[in-house]
Formats: sequence, structure tokens, C-alpha cells
Amino acid sequence: MNIIIINGPNLNLLGKREPAIYGEQGFDAVLADLRQQYPEHHIDYFQSNIEGELIDKVQQAAGTYDGIILNAGGYTHTSVALGDAVRAIETPVVEVHISNVFAREEYRHTSYIAPHCKGVITGFGTNSYALALEGLKASSV
Repeated sequence: MNIIIINGPNLNLLGKREPAIYGEQGFDAVLADLRQQYPEHHIDYFQSNIEGELIDKVQQAAGTYDGIILNAGGYTHTSVALGDAVRAIETPVVEVHISNVFAREEYRHTSYIAPHCKGVITGFGTNSYALALEGLKASSV
């Protein structure tokens, strides 16, 4: 499978930002682990703090990738436009969150993206990305 992981705002600070919530491992290490764990799959990566760039990347990924793993960060709870971008494409998307958003602040309990996704993985730390990839593999069979 050809997969792209798209990370949203502040995920470039993974390993530095609130390590008690998000862990101490930077995303470069997470990505290296995923590529080692799934050598049979091609895994690309994109991160931006800018909503429009995330929308552009989702649209560009449609038809190019077999699946998208999307951690939209805070835009999950605010971006109707990003949710619309996911709804507009046929490529399956799995929404991912490192922390359990349902165990956090009330405003994090709403996702404008989830209704348009194949599934949602939340609360398993950076292992959430591997679980999302497993979900995409299982649904493509």
C-alpha cells in the first residue's frame, strides 16, 4: 500500500511539547519505526501548522495514495473546511490522535473530520499511527 501520514499543527513539536500527554519521541523516530515495521508499504509524511496547506495535501493525496492517516491536531475540533476536504475525496482516511481526546477538555470531544473517515484511532500514543495503518490494510482486503 501507498500511505501518507498528514499531521497538523504543533505535531512538529512531538517529543518536546507536553511529553506527559504526547510522549518523548519525536515524529522522525515514529516514522522510522513505522517504515521499519511495515517495509512492504510506502509511507510518505507531511506536516503543516497551516490549515490551507493541510486541505491542499488531502486533496493532492486523493487518488495518489491508497490511504491517508490524518492527525489534524487542534483543527480536528474547529475546521469544517478540513472535514469537507476529507468528505470530498474517495481515498480512505483514518483520523488519528495520540492522546484520548475523550478524556480531555470537552471541546476536544467534537471532530469535524471523523464523520467522513473510514475510522478513528485515539489514545494509544504514537502507536495510534500503526493501528491506523493496520485498519487501512484490513479494509483494503
